[in-house]
Amino acid sequence: MSAFLTPHGFPARLIGAGRAGRFTVVSSLPLLEELLEVLRRPRIMKVRQTTVDDAEAYVRGVAAVARLVPVSGMLHLCRDPDDDWVLETAVAGGATHVVSRDEDVTRDLELQGQLEIRGIATITVSRLLAVLEHDTKVTR
Repeated sequence: MSAFLTPHGFPARLIGAGRAGRFTVVSSLPLLEELLEVLRRPRIMKVRQTTVDDAEAYVRGVAAVARLVPVSGMLHLCRDPDDDWVLETAVAGGATHVVSRDEDVTRDLELQGQLEIRGIATITVSRLLAVLEHDTKVTR
């Protein structure tokens, strides 16, 4: 959503790196549906001066870049159930990292341990961009 609202910010740059094949974007239908629901909100469309068609085109663009994986909603790791969709998508997609600035994901030490067991680390947008810009390996 941040990339849609600020087309020249860090999240948009990260989406561009994903489109360029610098890393694999993993997503799922529930995540794309949530993104579309948020981008269609009148408040969001007013701030960005966009239409429903713009929101739908943006989500189609994300879907075209991403490797879509099936999820069941059965993984419960996080305090916030909405974040569980993100985490289940990462697990189902064999991701090595979850890019997030959500403190429910980044600050919960028990959750970090559960992700680590599954071979997944959390990383911020700015950290991943720095890693990609220096063409170094993404590390925990």
